[in-house]
Amino acid sequence: MPRITPERREAKRAEIVAAARRCFSRDGFHQTSMPDIAAEAGVSAGAPYRYFASKEEIILAIASDAFRLVFEPVERLAASTDHASVADLLAASLDALNADTVTDSAGRQVPVDELLRCAVQSWSELLRNDAVRARAVEGFQGVLHSITEALRRGRAAGSVPPSVEPEHGARVVMGLLHGCLLQRVAFGLTDTTGFGDDVRTLLGGTNGSTRA
Repeated sequence: MPRITPERREAKRAEIVAAARRCFSRDGFHQTSMPDIAAEAGVSAGAPYRYFASKEEIILAIASDAFRLVFEPVERLAASTDHASVADLLAASLDALNADTVTDSAGRQVPVDELLRCAVQSWSELLRNDAVRARAVEGFQGVLHSITEALRRGRAAGSVPPSVEPEHGARVVMGLLHGCLLQRVAFGLTDTTGFGDDVRTLLGGTNGSTRA
């Protein structure tokens, strides 16, 4: 049998992740089995195990893509300016949530709604799965540090009120982002651009409303 190329292996792995994401988004993590994922991907029942040791490993891969969608724009803004306000940091992420698709770690365009549904589900996994929790805590602390340092520089530059403690402000940013994500998925918040405008108004962001 000819040996599979690294490119082909990565492509097949991405197909399995995409199939799992569809299943998880539609049916939930615990209602989806590895055979369900294989059937969705159009491969044999044992094929997913050639690329992933377990369903939990697939969950981790998808959750990583989902939270990168939410938090990478925040970290990018935090690293690129010394004048970011709390509202600016929030708006950076909310703008990303308005897209229909996003590029995943395999370089493929995937539906934002699928990823966000998986992100919300992954929170329950933190309470029962140590591997998921450890990865989530590591990512959370990294983003929290980026936001804290951005707010520290913003306070020095005058874009953040001097009374705001950067560590506390970072928690506020994270809390609002998590709340917005939950509202987007569970309670029909589709106008994330408008939400971002309101955040700027309430928190005194640097830009005015962009709504018509």
